[in-house]
Amino acid sequence: MKKVNVEDAIGMVLAHDLTKIVPGQFKGAAFKKGHIIKPEDIHMLKDMGKNHINVLELAENDIHEDDAAIRIGTAISGEGVYTTQPSEGKVTLKAKERGLLKINLEALEAVNDIELIIIATLHNNTVVEKDQSVAGTRIIPLSIEKDKIEAIERICKDLGNIVNVKELKPLKAGIVVTGSEVYHGRITDKFGPVLEEKVRFYGGTLLGIKYASDDTDMIQDSINEFIEQGADIVLTSGGMSVDADDVTPKAIRNISDRVITYGSPVLPGAMFMAAYKGNIPILGVPACGMYHKTTVLDLVLPRIIAGEVLSRKDITSLGHGGLCLNCKVCSYPVCPFGK
Repeated sequence: MKKVNVEDAIGMVLAHDLTKIVPGQFKGAAFKKGHIIKPEDIHMLKDMGKNHINVLELAENDIHEDDAAIRIGTAISGEGVYTTQPSEGKVTLKAKERGLLKINLEALEAVNDIELIIIATLHNNTVVEKDQSVAGTRIIPLSIEKDKIEAIERICKDLGNIVNVKELKPLKAGIVVTGSEVYHGRITDKFGPVLEEKVRFYGGTLLGIKYASDDTDMIQDSINEFIEQGADIVLTSGGMSVDADDVTPKAIRNISDRVITYGSPVLPGAMFMAAYKGNIPILGVPACGMYHKTTVLDLVLPRIIAGEVLSRKDITSLGHGGLCLNCKVCSYPVCPFGK
């Protein structure tokens, strides 16, 4: 830091907050550390009794914290996000529209491994709303060497942007409710409406709901009918256990080109099934989807609606954080589930 006359400080960087006091009205920072002194600031500084101030001298290779944050924010931003103007040295990244937050974890860790740089984000695969804050970045000191910022820009060029928000596409969904007791009217269907609500909540559109008895051929025919109608995704409900009458997994397996998984390391959702016929996902949703507000379906469906093609690795990786605590008041996605 260097002590200078206020008149000589124009263009220099303030090294600490300057407090302004108006008795009975205001007490707080009139100028915050990192502020670049402007000609119009001189009058107020003198009114505050500041004839001399401490300023930060930037070397030729140094970048001020605001400029550094802007460059970092630009480097790490991908599709679907925008950056705010710096505030106290921090730039915030926000979602342009509602969508699925995707974090490039490899690049994030590489950048945060650079000394004096920080980037903080929400969890990967979180559904976020328009204008929601999804990440923030800043440097720790008031200034930093240019080569550190250039290193960040190289990382993002080589490994890809760190923060993206993918659009939730309005996929056309068909729902097949299985179970002889529902098909023959012995009980009222309560599963179909739950799945319909999920589809609509995550941005999909509903083609309709079909009912099938515990009959493999009937379930397969119902799935095929939706695919022929142009369904982008088919969800089947119930009949997913190992009971003798539960034949939904067999029907899904018969009709699919490839089965990604039967079973997931998620509770609730252990009996979940995911398969593909061509590029159309077929999901077997176990009975927990009817009784629990949040299940494995909430971890998987948004990713499919955002255009991802899931692999077995995508499912097995859900085990870390896959235990729902069944809180009395559900706060998902602001909770550990799926994280």
